[in-house]
Amino acid sequence: MRILKATFKLVAILLAACVLVLAVAISYNKDCPGPEGLAPPGTETFTGVSYACYGPPEVLQFTQMEKPVPGEQEVLVRVHWAGVNPLDWHYMRGSPYLMRLGSGLGSPSDTRMGVDFSGTVEAVGAGVTRFKPGDEVFGGANGSFAQYVIVKEAGAIALKPANISFAQAGTVAIAGVTALQALQEKGQLQPGQKVLINGASGGVGTFAVQIARSMGAEVTGVSSQRNHELLRSLGASHVIDYKQQSYAEGDERYDLIVDMISNHSPMANSRVLNPEGRLVMIGGASGDWVGPLKGPLLAMLQSPMVEQEVIVLMARLSAEDMEGLAELMRNGDLTPVIGKTYPLKEIADAMALSESGRARGKIAIDIMHDE
Repeated sequence: MRILKATFKLVAILLAACVLVLAVAISYNKDCPGPEGLAPPGTETFTGVSYACYGPPEVLQFTQMEKPVPGEQEVLVRVHWAGVNPLDWHYMRGSPYLMRLGSGLGSPSDTRMGVDFSGTVEAVGAGVTRFKPGDEVFGGANGSFAQYVIVKEAGAIALKPANISFAQAGTVAIAGVTALQALQEKGQLQPGQKVLINGASGGVGTFAVQIARSMGAEVTGVSSQRNHELLRSLGASHVIDYKQQSYAEGDERYDLIVDMISNHSPMANSRVLNPEGRLVMIGGASGDWVGPLKGPLLAMLQSPMVEQEVIVLMARLSAEDMEGLAELMRNGDLTPVIGKTYPLKEIADAMALSESGRARGKIAIDIMHDE
C-alpha cells in the first residue's frame, strides 16, 4: 500500500511539474524587436501591418513586404478596405495562451495581420478561371492589413456585389460567415421559428439579425438600449435591454439562441429554449487562461444536464459561404453595418476599439487611401 501511495504521489508531482512547465512556456513573451523589412533588397515592395511579438496594439508595426506573384491557382488582390475582428487582437495578444500552441510560442510564427478584405484583382495564376484582373472582390485571407493579399482561387473569395461599397464588403468575411453558419448549418433555423441573438449590435450580431430575418424567422435582439433602433432597422421584431432585463429569466421561449456574449450558462439558456431548441455559442469572456474557454467548458460539462442541443461554433471560411453572403447582399437582404472607419496608419486605435468590446457593427480600415 505504501508503494502504491508513493507511486501516485510521484505521478501527481510529475503531472504538476509538466503543467507548470507548459504554463511557463505558453505564457512567455519574447522581447519585441524594432521594425524590420520583410523583403530582400531590390525587390518590389508594399506596406503591410505586422507584429514580431505578442502584446497590446503598440506592438503593431508598418513593414515593407515583398510584393507577391500569384501561383498557379492563386489570385493577387490590391486591397482597398479591410475589417477588424476580435480574432485579430486575439492573435496580436497571443491570448488565450493555449492558442500559441498553433500560432507560436514566445512570438508569432506568422507575423502578418488581418483577414477580412475587399479590393481589385491585379493578377491571377495561369490556372485561375473564376477571376480575372480588374474584378472587384471580397473575402478572407491572412495578411489583409496590407496593400496586397494573395488568395487561393478555391479559397474564401467572391465577386463583390455592385450595390455594396468596398468599405462594406471589406468587413464581411469572418463575421458574416460566423453568423451564416450559426443560423443555417448549426442552428438549422426554419421559417417562422423564433431566434434570440445575444450581442446583436456587434459585428456578428448585425449580420445574424439580417440573415435570420431573410430566412423568415422572428428575431429578438439583445443589446444596450442605445442600439435598439439599429436592431429594429435591421429586422429585429423584438429587442431586450440587457442592462434592464435578463432574457434568461423571461417568459418567452425560443427555437434557437445564438450567443456571442456567453454571459449565461447553457443551463440558464435551456430554461428559455423550446424542448427541441438549439443553443449556438460563439465567443466568450476575456482572459489569458480560463476566461475565453469558460463557454466551451460549461457547454461540455452541462450538456448532459441540458435537454436541448448545445453547440460551440468555430467558424471556417469557405468559397461557398462567401458566395452565399454575396447573394444575400446582392438581393438587398444583407447590408454590412459599419460603426467606425480608420485609415491604416491608425490601425492600433482600431484594434484598441475592437478589444474594448464597445464597437457597434463593424470596424473598417481604409487601405487604398492611406498612402
